[in-house]
Amino acid sequence: MGDCNSCPSKGNCSKESSECGVKINPNNKIKNVIGIMSGKGGVGKSTISVMTAKLLRKKGYSVGIMDADVMGPSIGRLMGLGGVRAYGSNAGIMPVETEDGIKVISLNFMIEDENQPVIWRGSLLSGCVTQFWTDVLWGELDYLIIDMPPGTGDITLTLMQSVPLTGVVMVSIPQDMVSMIVSKSINMAKKLNVKVYGIVENMSYAICPHCNDRIKFHNDKNLESFIEENNVELLAELPMNSNLGELAEKGYDSIGDDIYSMFDKVIAAVEK
Repeated sequence: MGDCNSCPSKGNCSKESSECGVKINPNNKIKNVIGIMSGKGGVGKSTISVMTAKLLRKKGYSVGIMDADVMGPSIGRLMGLGGVRAYGSNAGIMPVETEDGIKVISLNFMIEDENQPVIWRGSLLSGCVTQFWTDVLWGELDYLIIDMPPGTGDITLTLMQSVPLTGVVMVSIPQDMVSMIVSKSINMAKKLNVKVYGIVENMSYAICPHCNDRIKFHNDKNLESFIEENNVELLAELPMNSNLGELAEKGYDSIGDDIYSMFDKVIAAVEK
């Protein structure tokens, strides 16, 4: 992995393989790199990243998560690793590992106070994310999940052009404005020849506590039009759920099996 044939920019890049400046650590062997992406922040992208990694690990795959949302890194806390620090070795940067064996890297593992802002310009941010690919000792992984930053800016472009993404899962919520912004991310991926597995619509509805009926907040026709216009598959509709909202405090094991079961199509898509 990491040669020109697996590069998402193949066909749009004038560089020879010997000129490519983004090389993975030679000790790493990563079979699939899955980006979790959205055009807008606050839609639950990091939560979806954690749930995807957790379910893949439950199925017996070796899994890692790269927290590429360096301006708002949250994967560490969502994985129950708040306050943990990564360290370096002669072979590279060692990721932090969860109790069930998921390897994780985040900028919060490398700074003294995770509450302090990262005041860096775009080139430094992109360089940090690139280093997560080149210098982290991931070892052998079946899946590396990348929690990508929101939008279509420098870091997202760097990832799509430099890291051999197998494909991306888009995350949205049922609002017209958000759908329009997510469409930009879908079109960006398509232009860079990155496969789009489909859409996860988060906060899609609520469950009535009295009758268990679904309460929809938006017209289903908007979602149908969005899917048709972007030619993507709807992989999951997730409800507003208190366990999801409290993931950082309670940990990902607190999410009920009913929510995880809604991820069947997501896991099936990335397993193809």
